[in-house]
Amino acid sequence: MDADFTHIGELGTLTMPEALWDRAKTISAVIAPLSMQVVVGGAAVQAAALALGISRRQVYVLIKRHRDGSGLLTDLAPGRSSGGKGTARLSGEVEDLVREIVRKQFLTRQKRTLAAVYRDIAAACRARQLPVPARNTVERRIWALNPVEVGRRRGGPNAVRPLQSAGDEVPVIDTILEQVQIDHTVIDVIIVDERERQPIGRPYLTVAIDVYSRAIVGMIVTLEAPSAVSVGLCLAHAGTDKRPWLERLGLEAQWPMSGKPRQLYLDNASEFKSEALRRGCEQHGIKLAYRPPGRPHYGGIVERVIGTAMQQVHELPGTTFSNPVERGRYDSDRKATLTLRELEKWMTLAVTNYHGTVHSTLGQTPTGRWREGMDVTGLPAVASNPTAFLVDFLPVVRRTLTRTGFVIDHVHYFSNVLKPWISRRDTLEPFLIRRDPRDISRIWVLEPDEDHYVEVPYRTMANPSVSLWEHKHALARLHERGVAQVDEVMLFRTIEQMREITATASKTTKRMRRDAERRNIATTAPSGPPVPLQPPGFSEEQTLDTESAVAQVPRFDQIEQW
Repeated sequence: MDADFTHIGELGTLTMPEALWDRAKTISAVIAPLSMQVVVGGAAVQAAALALGISRRQVYVLIKRHRDGSGLLTDLAPGRSSGGKGTARLSGEVEDLVREIVRKQFLTRQKRTLAAVYRDIAAACRARQLPVPARNTVERRIWALNPVEVGRRRGGPNAVRPLQSAGDEVPVIDTILEQVQIDHTVIDVIIVDERERQPIGRPYLTVAIDVYSRAIVGMIVTLEAPSAVSVGLCLAHAGTDKRPWLERLGLEAQWPMSGKPRQLYLDNASEFKSEALRRGCEQHGIKLAYRPPGRPHYGGIVERVIGTAMQQVHELPGTTFSNPVERGRYDSDRKATLTLRELEKWMTLAVTNYHGTVHSTLGQTPTGRWREGMDVTGLPAVASNPTAFLVDFLPVVRRTLTRTGFVIDHVHYFSNVLKPWISRRDTLEPFLIRRDPRDISRIWVLEPDEDHYVEVPYRTMANPSVSLWEHKHALARLHERGVAQVDEVMLFRTIEQMREITATASKTTKRMRRDAERRNIATTAPSGPPVPLQPPGFSEEQTLDTESAVAQVPRFDQIEQW
């Protein structure tokens, strides 16, 4: 049973309290630049010590920890104590006194030192015959304060005002992956299902573009509506080596643009503001920035690329064009021929063609520009473990551990790795669990002791892999029948019945075909030799090798000046 889970050796991102997480961000902002220097001067160490309110020795310890670590924010997190059971060990009266004196003595323009504030706290405790807290305990209380609030009270509004570009000029980007923009769109083409080759509707595209080189570093084509998961999948695609993915598609195309962005530039859609996305980006040193309201030229680069891609999509069979007037009497459903996987291949070949096309603004190809950037910055940081990287961006649920494992939405999960925690489950807080909505047959559980993820499968291994949307449809079906008490056996029996109806129906609706295709994509891994992509206009008997297939793909048009 031990082989049923995977140990993910990356620190968790959601276990820290918010205040402690903010403190880690403050430390990282000071220590990370110093750790990149070959020699750190005494003046720089002294300035860092003053900025963080710690000793010079602690600064050197943090620099070494950052250099020896994996480049994650949690490498610099202050040490955490269980405090008995995760609670403060100071009495309520002492906590109130510490809080009051910190507010009156530390959070002022006088900028009193931590040592002076601690002396006042100790004197006040003795005067009231209360136990004097240790100095490091007071330090932790101060470190837990919101750094923005601390900066505002001690230095004024200008001390915490974020850097902004002057006027309406978009900030200049100087190197690759300095800024990556992500956006979604619905693709203007009807696709067909793999089984019956009947239309199932329009898919969605999520794309990430490197602003410096105009290269596309990440792309996801899916039947799922845009969500925080779409963003996480696109980031995982951008931050990992694409060669294994290209092999699974059966393509020999070159797509060398990969790496973790330093800044992610987004619009203000709700899926771009999830807790999982924010913490995941902070964990991997990715800064989040949002487009200022009312300034459409911010973030316009990714939108222009998407618009150009859609113009090329209009040449595919089954296109819906941009509007009904442009479509005219063209029957998009009847002309549709491409499956989702074939469209993904087509988009991939179109992207690789675009990378080799001279860009009108750059005066060179995105590939050439990317290589120039690499000559300056070196090889970009690529996620070594794609699964662990993706897990950091998946949605989160929290559950208490039971004798039989975890129960999430009537589904049981268990692995032998849980046994040491089951024996002391009454002393543990609810576990943080991440779940991929595309396939809920496994979950990733954050260890309470080591902050590593472990993979935990279904308790009943015979249950089929299902997606979260299929699971919800089955629950809705049971509730429609008036079933008040839903159990796991009943739930999966309903899912199987729904699948049989879809599979055996002589004529299915577009929605049923679409749901069946979503299920196949979510639960079926590619196997066997890949089927070569047949571009539009070719009969089923005709196939092309990779080079000729690339030649048949329409290139992205010359992109207008941005």
